[in-house]
Amino acid sequence: MQYQAQCLVPGSASGELLFSDLELSFWGGVDLYTGRVVDHHHPLCGTALSGHVLAIPSGRGSCSGSGALLELLLSGLAPAALVFQQAEDILTLGVLVAKAVFEVSIPVVVLSHSEFRTLRGYKIAQIDGSRVVVSNEPVSLSPSLRQQPRAFPSVELSTREEEILQGIYGPATQVAMKILLSIAEIQGADKLLDVTQAHIDACIYTGPAGLRFAQHLVSLGAKFAIPTTLNAISLDYRRWKELGIAEETAQPAQRLADAYMAMGAKMSFTCAPYLLESVPKKDEQIGWAESNAVVFANSVLGARTQKYPDFLDVCIALTGRAPMSGCHRDADRLPRSIVMLPSLEGLDDSMYPVLGYLIGERVGPDVTLVCGLENAHPRIPDLKAFGAAFATTASAPMFHIRGITPESANVEHLASSLKHIIISNEDITACRQRLNTATDCSLGLVSLGNPHFSLEEFADLAGYCSQRRKHPKLKVIITTNRVIQEKAEKAGYLEVLASFGADIITDTCWCMLGEPVIPLDARNLMTNSAKYAHYAPGMVRRGVHFGSLAECVDAACTGEFVVKEEP
Repeated sequence: MQYQAQCLVPGSASGELLFSDLELSFWGGVDLYTGRVVDHHHPLCGTALSGHVLAIPSGRGSCSGSGALLELLLSGLAPAALVFQQAEDILTLGVLVAKAVFEVSIPVVVLSHSEFRTLRGYKIAQIDGSRVVVSNEPVSLSPSLRQQPRAFPSVELSTREEEILQGIYGPATQVAMKILLSIAEIQGADKLLDVTQAHIDACIYTGPAGLRFAQHLVSLGAKFAIPTTLNAISLDYRRWKELGIAEETAQPAQRLADAYMAMGAKMSFTCAPYLLESVPKKDEQIGWAESNAVVFANSVLGARTQKYPDFLDVCIALTGRAPMSGCHRDADRLPRSIVMLPSLEGLDDSMYPVLGYLIGERVGPDVTLVCGLENAHPRIPDLKAFGAAFATTASAPMFHIRGITPESANVEHLASSLKHIIISNEDITACRQRLNTATDCSLGLVSLGNPHFSLEEFADLAGYCSQRRKHPKLKVIITTNRVIQEKAEKAGYLEVLASFGADIITDTCWCMLGEPVIPLDARNLMTNSAKYAHYAPGMVRRGVHFGSLAECVDAACTGEFVVKEEP
C-alpha cells in the first residue's frame, strides 16, 4: 500500500512497523534509558521503539513528551520515524529542536484517519518525504519520488518579528523564532500573536539533551521577553541532600533550573501555576506548557493557550509570540462532543479524577461538553483533579462542564448537534478498578499533591489528620509549591500534619520523584491522583491503590489499604 502523507518533518526511513490506535505519552510512557514503552495501560507496553516506524494517532498527556523524544533521539533510542493520524505538536517539536540545534532528525508524517487505520497488520513501513509505503516485505522506492517539498502556508510577520528572525535581537531569540515559525506553519497559523506570560515545562530534567538546549541558549545571551514562571523541577531545590538524592542526579537538575532562571524566569517551581498570584484572567492570551496547567487555564479560568510542548514554551517566552491557532481562537474552543453522565450518588472527591480520566479516554483530541455535574458544586481542588486526569488520557487542550466552567453557556446552543458519548455507572466503576493496580493490600507510601496541593486541600487534609497519627511503617508525603507551603504554615495546617507524621516536599512533583523518596521496600503506594495512578506503575514500578483523600488518610493510619464493601 502506498500513501501520500502530510510531511511535518522531511526525511527518509524504513523499519518494522509498530502500530497502535491508542495515543502514547513519551513522558512517563517510555523509559528514556531503554527506549521501551512502560505505560502499563498501553498495548505496546514492553516494546522497544528504537529503529521502528511508530504509527500512533498522536501523542497525549505530558507536554514533556518533546523533551523525552529529544533525549531518545540523541541517545539513539528513538523510533526511526513517526506516523500520526493528525498533526501533532508535542513529539513533532522534539524532532524539530533536535534538527535545529543538534542536527539530528527523523521523518514525521500524517495520514488521514481512514488511511491510518489501514496500517494495522502490515509488518514494514518505508517513508521518503511525503510518501509512505507499507508492506510485508521490503520494497524499493523510486529515487525520483524522494524528498517531496513541504507545502505549508506562509506566516505573515510584523516588522518586529521580521527583525527577530533576522537576528537583530540576538541569536537566541532568532533560533526561538525559527522553531516557533516551524510549528506555526504546521498548525496552519497565518500570523503570530502577543502573549502576556509564559509557563515553562522544559525545566524538568529529562536528561543531558534538555540541559544542553538550555545552556546553549544561555551561551547565546537568551533573555525572556515576558513574565515567565517555571514548572515543578526534578528535585526539591533546597532539601535534596536531606531527602537522600544522589549528587550526580541533583546537580544537572539544578543546573537546568539555574539556566532558565538566568534567562529571567521566576523561581516558582510549580506544576499548578494557576494557584499563584499571577493567575491569568478570562480571555487573556498566554503561552503555557504542562498538560494539567494548560487544561485548567483554558477550561476553568477561560484564559487562552495551546498545549505547548517543552522547548516551544521557551521559544514563546523568548519572543513573546505564539501561533494564532488552536485554543487562542474562538472556533477551536468549541466542543465537538457532549458527554452525558449518569446520576451520581454519594459523590466524593475521588469521583472527579475518575471522571476526568474516563472522559479523557473517550474524547481523545476533541474539546467536549460534560453534562451531569451541574448540581455537584465542584470546588477548585475537584476541577484541578478532574483536569489533571483529563489531560493524562486526552490530547484535547480543554473541556466545558455545563453550568460550571466560564464558557459552557456560550456553547450550550451546540448541544443537539454534537456527537453524544454516554457514560454509565458501570463504566465509572471499571475505570476506578483500572486505576487500582496493586495486587495486595500492603502500603509503603501515601503520595499526595499531583498536581501540587492547594491551600484548600491542606485545610481538608489537616481536618482528616487532626488528633491522629500515621502508621510507623509507611511514609505520607505531600508535594506543593513554596508559596502554598508558607500559607499553609501560617494557617496552622502544617503543624497538624507534622503531628500526624506527614512530610512536605516543594519544588518538585510525583512525576519526577523516585527512590529513595519512594521507600525501597514499598511494593505499593496510595494516591488520590488519577494522573499519578496512571504513571506510577511504569515510572516507579509500584502497584497503586487509588482512593479519596479521606481514604488515603485512613489507609495511612491502618498501614494498609482496605477495600470498602458495597452497601
